[in-house]
Amino acid sequence: MGISIYTKRVISAFSTRTLDAYFKSLLDIDGFAGIDDSMNGLQVDNDGSELGKIAFAVDANLETITRAASCGAGLLFVHHGLFWGAPLAVTGNHRGRLKYLLDHNIALYAVHLPLDQHPRLGNNAALAELLGLKEPEPFGLYHGRKIGYKGLLDPPIPIEEAVKRISFMGRPALGVFPFGRELNGTCAVISGGAPREALQAIEAGIDLYVTGEASHSVYPEAQEAGLNMISGGHYATEVWGVRRMMERCAVDLSIDSEFLDVPTGL
Repeated sequence: MGISIYTKRVISAFSTRTLDAYFKSLLDIDGFAGIDDSMNGLQVDNDGSELGKIAFAVDANLETITRAASCGAGLLFVHHGLFWGAPLAVTGNHRGRLKYLLDHNIALYAVHLPLDQHPRLGNNAALAELLGLKEPEPFGLYHGRKIGYKGLLDPPIPIEEAVKRISFMGRPALGVFPFGRELNGTCAVISGGAPREALQAIEAGIDLYVTGEASHSVYPEAQEAGLNMISGGHYATEVWGVRRMMERCAVDLSIDSEFLDVPTGL
C-alpha cells in the first residue's frame, strides 16, 4: 500500500471534454498515434457531469481506481492505462476495473509515450534534471522517435550518487550494475522498460545508462562493454512525469489534485 500526496484544494470544475483539450494542448498525443501501443487520451468517459478533482497515478489498476473513488476524484490520470494494442475482452479483472470506474462515474485518462518524451513534463526530462545532466540532448530511438536524454555529468559522479538522485522517497533501485568507470562523466536516461536501449548507450560511448527495468540478455552486453547501468524500477522511474502533470494542472486549472502512490517494487 502506498501513500497519497496532495497539491491544493478545489476551486474549479471541468468537463472531461475540456480536460481532454487541455491535456492535448500540453502533450503530443496525436503525434504518437501509430507508434504507441497505448490508447492515449480519454479511455473511459463519465456521464458528462463536471468534476472538481483529478487523481494521478502511474498505473490503472483496481487499487488506484478504488482510491480515486475514495478521495472523491472524478478523473484518474495515469501513465499506464487499460487499453493496449489489440482489443481486450471485457472479462475477469479487466471487467472489474471498468465496472468500478463506471459505477463510480470516474473517467480514466492515459498518456504513455507522449509523457515519457515531453521536454519539460516528461519522465525522462525529470530524470535528467534529477541527475543534473548538463547539455542534455534527445537520446534513444523508438520507432523513429527519441524519447530519452543524454548529457554530461560535471563534475562526474559515482553510480551510488546517481542512484540516490533518482530514488523516489528513498526507495532502493531494482538493480545497480557497476561495470564501468568509478566516476561517470556522461549519462543517458530512458524511463520504464528500456533495458535493450543500453546497446544504444554502448554505441554512443556513454558511461552510465539509467532505465527502469533490467534484462538478463543485456547484462553481459553491459558488463563486457564496461557500461555502468541502473535499473531504477519501471514504477519508480515513471512517477516523475505523472507528478509533474499533477503540479501543472494544479497551477493552470486551480483544481484539486492528488497523487496516488501505489508502488510495485518492479
